[in-house]
Amino acid sequence: MANEIEKENAAAAAMDYVEDGMTIGLGTGSTAKFFVEYLAEEIADGLVVRGVPTSEQTRRLADSLGVPLVDVEQVDRIHLTVDGADEVDQQAQLIKGGGAALLREKIIANASDLMVVIADSSKSVETLGKFPLPVEVTPFGYTITAKKVYDALCKAGVLKPMIKVRTGPGHKPIVTDGGNFILDCQCGIIPDAPMTAALLSNVPGVVEHGLFIDIARTVIVGSEDGATVFEY
Repeated sequence: MANEIEKENAAAAAMDYVEDGMTIGLGTGSTAKFFVEYLAEEIADGLVVRGVPTSEQTRRLADSLGVPLVDVEQVDRIHLTVDGADEVDQQAQLIKGGGAALLREKIIANASDLMVVIADSSKSVETLGKFPLPVEVTPFGYTITAKKVYDALCKAGVLKPMIKVRTGPGHKPIVTDGGNFILDCQCGIIPDAPMTAALLSNVPGVVEHGLFIDIARTVIVGSEDGATVFEY
């Protein structure tokens, strides 16, 4: 329950960055859901913005709440993206992808003038890696790709990474909105996130990974009685 209050407070604080006329990237996940709900309330009171959803899940939520949406192919500028994180460190480096939307999340966040991360206090960490790092891969040859991902993680200094395909009902691989699979990589500690990101990006078959480096500029961490804003 405390985490839910913290998520709500972080999302409420992110509304300070919203201005009339903006095109806003709408994140995916339990914390981003609160932001979409707050945004919908302001739209009902006359705020004029349009949203670019980062997943079909978020698209359905925003539609149900009356948030005007636009396809990413139809925008030439995204002023702001507000999204959650599975982990965030003190350099605003993130692990994202717990909701299997990391590819679209990164495309939209990277294209935005500003990415604001909203999180409860449990997501704030000294070093990334306790949360399994999601890596989105093409279904073709994914077992080969998994081995290469393992090699890349070891080269980056991760000790004994464990990799498994994310599965759903019937133990079948979960398929992302982009038609890909997710490898969840248990790292424990990621000693050098930028190096890890670079090495993973060079693996054939890797579509995208959940390390967000030099993308977030503002991090809002919720507490039970408010939120703290960190600018980078």
